Amino acid sequence: MTTVLLARHGLTAMTGPVLAGWTPGVHLNEAGQAQAKALAVRLAQVRLDAIVSSPLERCQETAQAVAQDRGLEIGTDERFGECGYGEWTGRPLSELTKEPLWPVVQAHPSAAVFPGGEAMADMQHRAVAAVRDWNLRLGEKSAYLVCTHGDVIKAVVADALGLHLDQFQRITADPASVTIIRYTPLRPFVLRLNDVGELRLPEGSEEKDGGENITGSDAAVGGGPGTT
Repeated sequence: MTTVLLARHGLTAMTGPVLAGWTPGVHLNEAGQAQAKALAVRLAQVRLDAIVSSPLERCQETAQAVAQDRGLEIGTDERFGECGYGEWTGRPLSELTKEPLWPVVQAHPSAAVFPGGEAMADMQHRAVAAVRDWNLRLGEKSAYLVCTHGDVIKAVVADALGLHLDQFQRITADPASVTIIRYTPLRPFVLRLNDVGELRLPEGSEEKDGGENITGSDAAVGGGPGTT
């Protein structure tokens, strides 16, 4: 049995109101840094054989907080990178909700192809393939952490639960949350979903730092705002 811990990156200034996607230079904000440190404390007693991350800075920084005292190097796998939102990248979600593609993303994501970007079905395929590859590489008795993005986590969970991709918007992956899946020879088992433990924003921070859900939807792309 191989156990994978899927952690979403901590908060950034863009998390929630703007679809960051593959925008370069998006770093954890103060609240996100605190979340990453708290995540490291929560996982301190968990044996990890490897830590793998999306190449994007916000994931690398979150993974580094966990790896810091473990003597583990972070493996980077682009297949765990954010969905390629193409022309939607960097745009406010308040604008994107008016796009004709928005209801497709929400209700029929298996048919969604972002203009100039990636199909959501292709994102799921590469992410699930990456998990399976790392499972084989690390072995059946291993446990490892993958630091990635909300929609990627939701897509992997949907696959593990045997859900059609069109149901994945029913799954939540908040910033700095942990989802745990155990893969056996017969089937995966989802052991924990969107666990944020006792994570809270630092004193004085407001929920708007995490991005209010201004979209009018409870299933935003990008994993959702996650005001923890």
